[in-house]
Amino acid sequence: MIAAISGRALAAAARRAGYRPLVADFFCDTDTVALAERATMLPGDLQGGIDGERIIETLRQLAGDDQPAAIVLGSGFERMTETVDEVSRHFPLAGNSGAAIRRIKDPQLLAADCAELGIPHPEFRWDRPPDPENWVVKTAGGAGGTHIRRAAGEAPATGRYFQHFVPGRSISALFVGDGQTADIVGFSQQWASPAPAAPYRYGGAVRLRRFDRRQAAMIRGWLSGLTRRAGLVGLCSADLIRAPDGYKLIEINPRPGATLDIFDDADAPLIEAHLRAAAGRAYRLPRFVDSMASMVTYAAAPIARFPSIAWPEWTADHQSPGTRLIAGDPVCTIFARGPSADLTRRLIKDQANRLQHQWEGDRT
Repeated sequence: MIAAISGRALAAAARRAGYRPLVADFFCDTDTVALAERATMLPGDLQGGIDGERIIETLRQLAGDDQPAAIVLGSGFERMTETVDEVSRHFPLAGNSGAAIRRIKDPQLLAADCAELGIPHPEFRWDRPPDPENWVVKTAGGAGGTHIRRAAGEAPATGRYFQHFVPGRSISALFVGDGQTADIVGFSQQWASPAPAAPYRYGGAVRLRRFDRRQAAMIRGWLSGLTRRAGLVGLCSADLIRAPDGYKLIEINPRPGATLDIFDDADAPLIEAHLRAAAGRAYRLPRFVDSMASMVTYAAAPIARFPSIAWPEWTADHQSPGTRLIAGDPVCTIFARGPSADLTRRLIKDQANRLQHQWEGDRT
């Protein structure tokens, strides 16, 4: 069973591993419905978040007479740790407990753990800094980049904190925790798709074919230390910045994340690694000889009725024909594969430009 704001990637991973996924998410788009054994709408909405009071009954109805092997929680639960604990009382949870999520997503505790473990981590504070132009402001437990703003003009608010801005390349490490150590699946470079109200909105990621072994071993050590501190299990990801003076850890996402699609492998399915690690069992990780990228495309302007499109096989998360979109709504996810990260990133952007013309036309 899968519950997430968007469950399509998890459902695809479950199918690749031979499972019959039951999915509850906000969209129930055609991709997800096709992948799922059964699918239902997750209670709540994008503005207010998941409705914790109705979720148990929703999941019970989704399960029906079946006994799910496990429930995997995706995006949307980072700020709902009490709901995570409640779900775990009704279904076998494969993933991090509410306590583990609370610890790793608390900016004060993460900063303290990093300081004790010798992990470079940008300074954070709850009050407004004297030089806000050098800081960003975030929501504790936020995900996806839409909650991040530059701090200039931002006032302190409940649940919001300030983090010193670190210039450099955005790198993500997908890893599997077993409560004691972390095994890195791979590294990816991420990029933003800025919008007026969301300058750090997630744009896409490309799997890096090569990564310095010494740096990888160092980062694995960092993640193993944090895994022990928080008791992290299953698939998680770490956001890092490659700054001029070395890598800095920005935050940990204690769940399968946005890069699942580009790291999954039919010969060593990552959902199987997630389930086995969460249960304290041995698991296998995939090996890669090329690069792969995924990219979210967004509507650049309002669309009164989304057109009918013959979607290429290298797309997913499709908008339905006739849907009314506002500027900034996601349209689809695009995938590309190539021999190197740089070439694959160029390829996926070319594919996006060609595909976007079908719903945007000539905007010149």
